[in-house]
Amino acid sequence: MVDSTMVLTGQTIAYTLYCLVIILLVAWFALRITKGKSGVVRPVLFYTFVGFLTVLGVSLHIITYHTIPWAEMDLNRTEYTPDKTFRITVRDHQFFMPSEKLIINVNDKVMFDVKSEDLTYGFGLFRSDNSMLFQMQVVPGHKNDILWHFGREGVYTIRSTEYSGPKGVHMILKDAVVVVPERTPNQ
Repeated sequence: MVDSTMVLTGQTIAYTLYCLVIILLVAWFALRITKGKSGVVRPVLFYTFVGFLTVLGVSLHIITYHTIPWAEMDLNRTEYTPDKTFRITVRDHQFFMPSEKLIINVNDKVMFDVKSEDLTYGFGLFRSDNSMLFQMQVVPGHKNDILWHFGREGVYTIRSTEYSGPKGVHMILKDAVVVVPERTPNQ
C-alpha cells in the first residue's frame, strides 16, 4: 500500500503545477483584454486552452485515483478479512479501548470498529510528526468502521477529528497504537 505522505507530496506537486497553469491562463487573458491587442482573445485559442486544462485536470484525478491508499480495500471490502479487529467505544468525550495499547504487526489488515454512545466524534490516527494517517467520522446509531493495512512500523496517537464541544479538544490518546515488526514462526 502506498503511504499517504507520498500521495500527499505527489498530489501537492501535480495540483500546484495545474493551478499555476490556470493562473497563467487568467493572467494571459487579462493582459490581452487590457492591452487591447487585436481586440479580444480569439475564441478558438481560448477554448483550446480551456479544453487542455479540462483534460489535464480530469487526467490528474484518474491518475491519482489509484494512488489513494485506502481506495482498493474500501471498494473491494468483502474480499478482505481483517487480521485483527479492535472495538472502541466513545462516550462523554473519552475513548474506551480494549487495551491500553493496540499492538499491530507490520502487514496486518486491521478493522477499527468504533461506536459512539452519545455525540458525533472523529477517530483519527496520527504519526509522531502530527500528520494524519487516516480518520473517520463516528456517528451514534450508525456503523463506523475502517479497514487499514499497516505496511511499516510506527507509533500512532488517536485523536478525535470532529468538533464535539469544548471538551473534544482533549480527546487524545498519545502513542496508543504500536505497529511492530512481523514475527516469524521461529521467534
